[in-house]
Amino acid sequence: MDTDFLRFLVQAAVMPVVSLPDDRLAVPLVDALAAGGLTAVEITFRTDAAERAIERIASERSEIAVGAGTVLTAETVRRASNAGARFVVSPGFSSSVDEACLAAGLPYLPGAVTATEIMTCLEHDRRIVKFFPAKSLGGVGTVKSLAAPFVSVGVRFVPTGGIGADDVAAYLAEAAVACIGGSWMVTERLLAAQDWPAVTELSKAAAQAARSRPGGVTR
Repeated sequence: MDTDFLRFLVQAAVMPVVSLPDDRLAVPLVDALAAGGLTAVEITFRTDAAERAIERIASERSEIAVGAGTVLTAETVRRASNAGARFVVSPGFSSSVDEACLAAGLPYLPGAVTATEIMTCLEHDRRIVKFFPAKSLGGVGTVKSLAAPFVSVGVRFVPTGGIGADDVAAYLAEAAVACIGGSWMVTERLLAAQDWPAVTELSKAAAQAARSRPGGVTR
């Protein structure tokens, strides 16, 4: 188990998940997030701007931990690694992505939403899993129920998908939840308007909610 990665996720608590339409928005975006107290971000490979956006953040804002999301292939792992990504996130588990991450020395956060999928991750020594789409699959209650059989082996969850500002406290109150991912502070509307003050204010509220989690952010 990657204990350093788990520690990083617990400390981050709230991970903005961003699909950037233009890589030139990357640096002002992370500046706005950081001003609100969020210093880790997942840039998804859902747009052509993703690779260059990661590269800009890694080279111009090295204090921000930037990861690559929606990674579906080993080739994308290599592109993300070359761009400077510090971790990789997938919607499901892929043995080829897993192997590419091991070769690149990058932490890997695979998706898993059933007991069978979690056990597949465990077979590859992956004990931190993304739970996506969290809201559609039952939210906090499902995470809590799904976590129960795996407490003894230390499985931790990163719920993402449909999570909003009002959900932060409930998710982070669950011991099995290491971190949550969300886009409510980086919506398409805010990005299109380049409304960085609003991004900062929403980030401040998220960071404040994270600080109030049971035991703080150092569990």
